[in-house]
Amino acid sequence: MAHRARARRRLLSEPERPGVRARVRAGLGGGGGGIVTNEYLVLLAVGTPPRPVALTLDTGSDLVWTQCAPCRDCFGQGLPLLDPAASSTYAVLPCGAPRCRALPFTSCGGGRSWGNRSCVYAYHYGDKSLTVGQLATDRFTFGDGGGGGGNAGSLSSRRLTFGCGHFNKGVFQSNETGIAGFGRGRWSLPSQLNVTSSSYCFTSMFESKSSLVTLGGVPAALYSHAHAGEVRSTPLLRNPSQPSLYFLSLRAISVGSTRIPVPAPRRGSAIIDSGASITTLPEDLFEAVRAAFAAQVGLPPGGVEGSALDLCFALPVTAFWRRPAVPPLTLHLEGADWELPRGNYVVEDLGARVMCVVLDAAPGEQTVIGNFQQQNTHVVYDLENDRLSFAPARCDRLVASL
Repeated sequence: MAHRARARRRLLSEPERPGVRARVRAGLGGGGGGIVTNEYLVLLAVGTPPRPVALTLDTGSDLVWTQCAPCRDCFGQGLPLLDPAASSTYAVLPCGAPRCRALPFTSCGGGRSWGNRSCVYAYHYGDKSLTVGQLATDRFTFGDGGGGGGNAGSLSSRRLTFGCGHFNKGVFQSNETGIAGFGRGRWSLPSQLNVTSSSYCFTSMFESKSSLVTLGGVPAALYSHAHAGEVRSTPLLRNPSQPSLYFLSLRAISVGSTRIPVPAPRRGSAIIDSGASITTLPEDLFEAVRAAFAAQVGLPPGGVEGSALDLCFALPVTAFWRRPAVPPLTLHLEGADWELPRGNYVVEDLGARVMCVVLDAAPGEQTVIGNFQQQNTHVVYDLENDRLSFAPARCDRLVASL
């Protein structure tokens, strides 16, 4: 036991090799009932000269892409569209290139719109979002200056393959320009940078503060001022049918004094997904969690019209000066308990006098641990040893400590 504890501390205190880092911040979209949809944006720059992009950090996918001019059917964004013609280092992949053939759903472009024999991709997401464009390479600039200002001396530039999206549809916010895949697959940002670890620390979604995402070497100085609790570790599992995802063994969920076991066939089917807003549970597991909260909260059911959340309670008038007690929520992973602070699973709308538990049911057998539950938690993916480590942290201090 002592040896494992020392190993966990080492993972979060010693760099493995030089790496790169960039800023990450919450990007909020509107929702109902005081709830917002939430994504965390990696701030980078692409091209020569560098142009800023803001990409959703998504451990549930692989492709790195951003909207590009000319944009024929795209969602609105705050930053200017990336213009490939303005970069002296931009290069489209030919459709005969091995890198083009390795990505699913590619074809050969033709004519003036796509360029003769260029690599055209189509990439789909589980929420029905879609990006179509050209697969290309260009210089990516990382560091505090990569779209976020800061010390230019900390910048690092690498040539990477990415999607230059010309047709992009789906669930996107106006402050993002695309998606940075952080999955296990060949085209993800960690894989292209050839690093064996990555980490992020998401600040509160209700605060306009930034933090850092690291790829590769993690500076020891990150932790001396930022960590606020014990470091815990659990195995990262692999599933051949979904090789890009990060699977965890979820053994049980505790709501206060009630421990709800996860059936043995499902225990290895939980995934951690930074691109998902909230944690979703299989329907029968969600109903058991709902019943446990209802039995222990002691408030009548409530809700707000238009809210996506279904586990809500009506607040009494006294909630204006005294918050009602809620039972602790713990995810029992293999070898580690993830004890969620109240702010990572409860939201309150005093105007509507409603309190909701930020969990939802989803069809199927899979539990998805979303980014709402990961706020103010430093999460490290050790891909060399297939381990996930996490610790409560003051994420905004990660920037200040460097």
